[in-house]
Amino acid sequence: MNAQPAHPWIAHYPAAVKWDQPVPVRAVPEILAETVRHYGERPGLDFMGRKYTWGQVGSLVDRMARGLQDIGVAKGTRVGLFLPNCPYFVISYFAVLKAGGTVVNLNPLYATKELQHLVADSGAEIVVTTNLAMLYDKMHDVLHSTGLRKLVMCKFAEALPFPKSLLFPIVKAKDVAKIKHGGQEIVWFNDLINNDGQVRPVAIDPQNDIAVLQYTGGTTGVPKGAMLTHANISANVEQASLWFHAVKRGQEKMLGVLPFFHVFAMTAVMNMSVRNALELIMLPRFELDAALALINKHKPHYFPAVPAIYNAINNHPRLKEFDLTSLRYCISGGAPLPVEVKKTFEANTGCVVVEGYGLTESSPVVCINPITGMNKAGSIGQPVPGTIVEIIDPEDHKTPVRPGERGELCVRGPQVMKGYWNKVEDSASVLVDGRLHTGDIAIMDAEGYVFIVDRIKDMIITNGYKVYPRNVEEAIYQHDAVEECIVAGIPDENRGEIVKAWIKPKTGRNLTPEEVKLFLKDKMSSMEIPKQIEMRDKPLPKTMIGKLSRKDILAEEAQKAAG
Repeated sequence: MNAQPAHPWIAHYPAAVKWDQPVPVRAVPEILAETVRHYGERPGLDFMGRKYTWGQVGSLVDRMARGLQDIGVAKGTRVGLFLPNCPYFVISYFAVLKAGGTVVNLNPLYATKELQHLVADSGAEIVVTTNLAMLYDKMHDVLHSTGLRKLVMCKFAEALPFPKSLLFPIVKAKDVAKIKHGGQEIVWFNDLINNDGQVRPVAIDPQNDIAVLQYTGGTTGVPKGAMLTHANISANVEQASLWFHAVKRGQEKMLGVLPFFHVFAMTAVMNMSVRNALELIMLPRFELDAALALINKHKPHYFPAVPAIYNAINNHPRLKEFDLTSLRYCISGGAPLPVEVKKTFEANTGCVVVEGYGLTESSPVVCINPITGMNKAGSIGQPVPGTIVEIIDPEDHKTPVRPGERGELCVRGPQVMKGYWNKVEDSASVLVDGRLHTGDIAIMDAEGYVFIVDRIKDMIITNGYKVYPRNVEEAIYQHDAVEECIVAGIPDENRGEIVKAWIKPKTGRNLTPEEVKLFLKDKMSSMEIPKQIEMRDKPLPKTMIGKLSRKDILAEEAQKAAG
């Protein structure tokens, strides 16, 4: 018997949002087309001071799409985007899809070997990149070691405003690549868009045609390409837009510092901006001082980020010099948001920070805390419209547990991927009876709010006792001298695993392991209190989108143990 009430969140849903309202799906290029029709004269992109209206973006997309068709992009052709945040990314993304192709997002920080694997695995034929040496030099090697046949090269300086566009090749000469290719292997962006923009129509089936191959970080060590259809992506941006019902379409601004190649930023920053005609202010990568200066100058209203970014802003030594009061809503994702980080950021800015939850396989948004009404700290919120979240018994993998009981978070909804690219067995292991099994341990309360306890794979078992790293991290963050912390299990001959914490104190604050253990004594059991605590004077390792990386710190630990 089903022990969990069906959809308990419905009776406690935000007043301005209906869970069962229809979630329209469409081909992703239609999202931009609608914005161009209704908001073509409104500001669209702002990159380092170079501005484009949405109409100009639409025109460039049409011309690039036609150019891509002329060099062989047809329905299903995989095209890699190897770009930082810049206008070329937005234009290329929508142009590839309008030409009928499939976008393969590639992380600019990946090493050549990793890129070779992703290009070969995806079967990408073309990659769009820039003439920055740090990108081109790696892709030069990939071109000659895979089935890749062409590079579309974008001159980075030409995306900048005058006079930066003239000065960049001089002042940053060492950053500009020396192009080693010739002949048919290179197509320059300006040559590609030298056409009338008459795109040959492509019949897109939103439910079945793959828009994006989005590679996961690889929980098993080998990245897998999540097949996200046009319906998955368009549904998710509609779900997010319905949730953020207070957005003033065509009137507000979004700050984009998270990398667009990551699924969180692709939906919550780039596609949300396009769908709602928000002016998208971009940084090529996150830099704390630059981000604060942009907020101070351009007054954005929305700022999606990861907890480590909000924490870095909270701890900036000159924070009071920046006016951050334009911010209305910030969505935190990618990692658990410590309650103290949320409270401090809201106090510093006056905005509402809502924690959300998603994963690559769900395009990514699954749950978000309401932007008005009950916003439960420590919770990832309620399911977005059209999404069913079930907490399933981790032993039998099929029975819903009672409210308040731990289980595996499973998802059903229009945003759930088609499967993994060329990996039938992996797909079958996570997509069971229409449910996406996430691998996250969670609790759902009687009002349908979900609380992530931890990743199943991150759970620590010490002397048979289960310890959840997130719980320990939350307790450590309550100490006012702590800036960053990571908790994980490390091998131990007697107990199997022991709990270890890595802590970076705030600048100018002294903190000892003994003080931390004493602080935690009345907050958790003795089994949960870290047996080892390592203090660090430098920032803890982070992933490509800036979230604290348990994986990297454990790799450091393993290397230290081996040495």
